[in-house]
Amino acid sequence: MLPGSHRAAGLVDDTALVRAMLEVEVAWARVLGTSLSLGDWVPSLDPVEVEAAGNPVLPLVNALRAHVSCTVHTGLTSQDVLDSALMLLARGALERMSADLGRVAGALAGLADEHRSSVMAGRTLTQHAVPITFGLKAARWLVGVLDAVDELEAVARTLPVQCGGAAGTLSRVPDPVAAASAFAGHLGLVWPGMPWHTYRAPVTRLGDAVVRCCDALGVMAADLLTLGRPEIGEVREGAVAGRGGSSTMPHKRNPVLSVLVNSAALRAPGLGAQLHLCAARAVDERPDGAWHAEWPALRALLELAVVAASQAAELAEGLEVHADVMARRAAEAAPELLAERGGGTDPASYLGAAEAFVDEALSRNRSRLDPLRGDAEAPTPIVSERSDRK
Repeated sequence: MLPGSHRAAGLVDDTALVRAMLEVEVAWARVLGTSLSLGDWVPSLDPVEVEAAGNPVLPLVNALRAHVSCTVHTGLTSQDVLDSALMLLARGALERMSADLGRVAGALAGLADEHRSSVMAGRTLTQHAVPITFGLKAARWLVGVLDAVDELEAVARTLPVQCGGAAGTLSRVPDPVAAASAFAGHLGLVWPGMPWHTYRAPVTRLGDAVVRCCDALGVMAADLLTLGRPEIGEVREGAVAGRGGSSTMPHKRNPVLSVLVNSAALRAPGLGAQLHLCAARAVDERPDGAWHAEWPALRALLELAVVAASQAAELAEGLEVHADVMARRAAEAAPELLAERGGGTDPASYLGAAEAFVDEALSRNRSRLDPLRGDAEAPTPIVSERSDRK
């Protein structure tokens, strides 16, 4: 069980996938001129049937055909349904991640501004270096998060529908290109111009953006784990009743959120690499196993990142910063080094453009929040623009 999986409940689990596949089938029925209303009906798929089919689509279609009297699924193939459904799940996951990364960015912006003059020891290669400010460190984390938000939103705007039929020709549908375009419109996805059964760049592009999000959060978490060690004591996670306890040492208050976000950052690249490996083995007109290995990795990566973004938001918003400890350590860190550099032993005399760099990060964050600002293009939020939206 993934610690924190409740934070992603209903987004990428089996029930969510079945619902998304049903949404795909309903959209395709509309393309075929059939009005298909399922209400709250969601079938429970037999795992034995899923194994027998090699994927969950055939059992779903069988259950759907037994439930309704109209024609469904004609012209599609299993991969069309599952790929399109996964893009719907990805859209929901990206929406959640974007919102939580916005919370992270807001908290980091507040820390960067509040501590723009809070001097601390810089550290390079694990050793003390010249002083910096905690505001600058928070600003660097902030820029990484803002980059991640930009990438997620760019990917979300181009999530594609899959529509190719048995071998990528969409042969059983009159005017197939128009049908595929209408299909995309009903789902709020993009028709990329041709099927992508064996061209998996849409998946690897999505995965790369999600991994880079975990990278950015991992840097913050790893820094906080170092700065929160008792022998350093410059930061501490906010206290929450029942969190951070030990099964054998009740006096401990472990930095659980930092640990879990750091863990996600260590796991995400492997899942992203799995997507690339699958993409490189997507042979013939439909792959013989690469596709089957891809979708579990994608769902696991999405769940991992959604949970990490939520945990990181709570972590950043509740962070305790001990500026007095930072100042003391900066003054004690390496007075000989400071003196050798000719600027005296006052740590504040070595801050250079730190405050200007903080201002740059804060300005970028304000531009993201304020669409009326003229000095930067406002971001486009992740939204669903479906043709059947009321």
